[in-house]
Amino acid sequence: MHPYKDISSGDNWVIREFTQAVDPIELLWHRDDEDRALELIEGNGWKIQLDNSLPIELNQTNRINIKKHDWHRLIKGDGNLVVKIYKS
Repeated sequence: MHPYKDISSGDNWVIREFTQAVDPIELLWHRDDEDRALELIEGNGWKIQLDNSLPIELNQTNRINIKKHDWHRLIKGDGNLVVKIYKS
């Protein structure tokens, strides 16, 4: 079971929601099998941490690029988190 639900998707993107109720222990370090770009739609204080980097707060003015097989994780903020993930 995943700590999120996919709200909608297209050929190379998905809109994903993490609720405030998610247990932070479920936001594990992980790797993906394709390059991704992440855009914030809704959320406050949520962060992403890439391997060997300090956490970066998600905001609507920047897009976070994650390379294939790079370790990363989310850090819980306030309220729900809704992001658009572009896969390549």
